[in-house]
Amino acid sequence: MLQRTPHSARVEALLAEMTLEEKQAQLVGYWVDQGDEVVAPLSGEKKSSSRYDEASAHGIGHLTRVYGTRPVDPVERARWLWTEQARLQRETRLGIPAIVHEECLTGLAAWQAATYPTPLAWGASFDPDLVAAVGAAIGESMRALGIHQGLAPVLDVIRDPRWGRVDECIAEDPLVVGTIGTAYVRGLQSAGVHATLKHFIGYSASQAGRNHAPVHAGRREIEDVLMPPFEMALREGGARSVMNSYVDIDGTPVTADAHYLTEVLRERWGFDGVVVSDYFAVDFLRSMHRVAADGADAARLAISAGIDVELPSPDAFLTLADQVRDGRLPESVLDRAVGRVLAQKEELGLLDADFGAPPEEIDLDSASHRALAGRLAEESIVLLSNDGILPLETSTTARIAVIGPNADSSEALMGCYSFVNHVLAHHPEVPAGIELPTVLDAVRAEFERAEVTFSLGCEVEGTDRSRIDGAAADAAAADLAIVVVGDRAGLFGRGTVGEGNDVESLELPGVQRELIDAVVATGTPVILVAMTGRPYAWDWALPPRDGAAGVAVGLGTVNSASTASSSEAPSTDGAGAPRPAAMLQAFFPGEEGAPALARLLSGRTSPSGRLPVSLPRAAGAQPYSYLHPLLGGLADVTSADPTPVRPFGFGLTYTTFAHDELMVAPTASTDDVLRVSVRVRNTGEADGVDVVQLYVHDEVASATRPVAQLVGFRRVALAAGAEERVSFEVPVDRLAFTAADGVRRVEPGRFRLWVGGACDDEETVAVVEIG
Repeated sequence: MLQRTPHSARVEALLAEMTLEEKQAQLVGYWVDQGDEVVAPLSGEKKSSSRYDEASAHGIGHLTRVYGTRPVDPVERARWLWTEQARLQRETRLGIPAIVHEECLTGLAAWQAATYPTPLAWGASFDPDLVAAVGAAIGESMRALGIHQGLAPVLDVIRDPRWGRVDECIAEDPLVVGTIGTAYVRGLQSAGVHATLKHFIGYSASQAGRNHAPVHAGRREIEDVLMPPFEMALREGGARSVMNSYVDIDGTPVTADAHYLTEVLRERWGFDGVVVSDYFAVDFLRSMHRVAADGADAARLAISAGIDVELPSPDAFLTLADQVRDGRLPESVLDRAVGRVLAQKEELGLLDADFGAPPEEIDLDSASHRALAGRLAEESIVLLSNDGILPLETSTTARIAVIGPNADSSEALMGCYSFVNHVLAHHPEVPAGIELPTVLDAVRAEFERAEVTFSLGCEVEGTDRSRIDGAAADAAAADLAIVVVGDRAGLFGRGTVGEGNDVESLELPGVQRELIDAVVATGTPVILVAMTGRPYAWDWALPPRDGAAGVAVGLGTVNSASTASSSEAPSTDGAGAPRPAAMLQAFFPGEEGAPALARLLSGRTSPSGRLPVSLPRAAGAQPYSYLHPLLGGLADVTSADPTPVRPFGFGLTYTTFAHDELMVAPTASTDDVLRVSVRVRNTGEADGVDVVQLYVHDEVASATRPVAQLVGFRRVALAAGAEERVSFEVPVDRLAFTAADGVRRVEPGRFRLWVGGACDDEETVAVVEIG
């Protein structure tokens, strides 16, 4: 058993003085405002049997979602919180305040707080510095409200787009997830708020993309794909908290798995922070996994494995004191968890906190928040196709028909964990509390001289086709149609994507495709905007990739991406059926997403987003990842084609970029750093931003290796005609994988490096021997 790490003299003195009930109290949270609304799995059914005054008689570890459970005025709520923290100091024997935690995945999930783009948009931006700034801004708002811990970021690597929680994830690539997730951690914690990494481990690899389903991942997938982002965020980002995954891996629930929660986190990685349970996860050992006979069994399994705090409210952990008394649980196990919680409270300054003066006013959606939200939205929108129609002239007097269920919807801009979709959906009488201009609003503002009309066409879900003909007629009477379709985020069946909203199909929900087809068939040029929380199968809407060339990979051929360019193939398919003239992908771009989209349409800014996840051909080809070995792609030995419609890393701009003269020292050792450089040229007539992507392939190894693996990326802004030599320093250990003996190492051999417009575009190539 892992020995308890000694803490400061103050913490050790507190621990020595505490009764069993006082220790137990520090290991639970309390959801003071928990109602019947479902804002967590089964939360409507699972309410604590303890009253708050009883649960907090000896102190309390956490206060759960004080601001984020229902719409409350933040200043009034802060006044209550300061009073309650002072009461805990005054009326409990040891006077220890509570840690306050909140969701903060798309901004602080509280009424009147800024709502940022969803994490999938973070990944599309490929901009860790900007995400760090966003994290810092969110953290500053949280700290001002007396919040100490944020339940973000999600570091689950996307494995199957059918999974409902894809919009909470950053990318399908562990380096992108780790780099951008670590940047968010640094930003949030710079404001004095502890980040909580979730969901450790394996959550996104659940069977068939179903929430909470079993995981059948092998050791290499877990060690080489799913774990690295967490290790990076802990070692490089210094994250102070981790939350467990709900799933079981090969029959063992992670909540009760000491291998991951203790051996990996503590012994291998040296993590000395706190592990909190995902909501109700301890009880799920009894009720869902059936590996515990009762709550006491569940509590003993969880705390012994390495869960320190039970969230959101006291349940199974209320048996811990009695289990120590009757000898079922060693007190040293209890002390280990309590010591970590007290050390966290000391680190946060809670042991000496003054709760005399709550904030009198606070702006949670300031101009600086909105500027950051707009910039991140702008950088994250991906141009998927363009026959030359974009950018539009802002001075146009054209008749523009704005059509679609997401065109005049503010809810469509935001992800599942935004306050509007997560909480206000249960309070329709309450306004959003923040400005949320829709795409229709933004188009009218951006194109002031144009005549802009609106038609709904259809809903996001359902089979009502009664308004499609009217929308098509409006399009036929216009010079241009902007059709905005996609998802509506929600929880557990309330919506098309989000927690618990897993799908069997990757076709656009409802009858939205019929709406698009009807509008395109009018002959009016169509700009299609997908505002979604997952990638859908868009093969029918997107033309073949312009200038695509076959790249031989051994058993077949894959298509190479063209370099990012201002236009693609004509807007018809092979049979001559019309397609949209251009298409943009926006992954829930947040409160400033619509104005950001409008600026891209007009050319005031240039698209620079790149796909953080492959655009699938069909649901039947899932799960798929660009990190597949040779036999995981298109090959002559199978008739099934998993090739995505657009690959990881793809994105067009309003100019063109060329990459050449890739250079790397021809040899390196396994403990070295690869110093790589490439010339990047803006070969078009407009300024733009390129996302330079460096990939590698291990040509011969003792285990199958991915045909492409991202090892470096950088955003580079270049004026028209300008060029820059872009350098990367790649630690050789990024090429490591788990060998047959279970040890992760770099094998000597020959590695091919390339830079191009996407993962499968070997535009300029170099080779290095590592020995």
